[in-house]
Amino acid sequence: MAFVVRKLGSNITEAQVMQFTVKQVSPYKQIRRVAFIDSIPKSHSVKILRRELVDRALFANFSTSS
Repeated sequence: MAFVVRKLGSNITEAQVMQFTVKQVSPYKQIRRVAFIDSIPKSHSVKILRRELVDRALFANFSTSS
């Protein structure tokens, strides 16, 4: 899964992101889902908080499957 932060005025779609990665990575590394978010969560030491991204992905899964 990819988390993407759009630039102001951008209208990039999920299909465009997936098509771009097809050319960049091996088939087994290709993304299957894209989530557009406002900002990447970071700690005070500017490290990406991956656990928060995982929680967002899981919460989105549960909310759409109900």
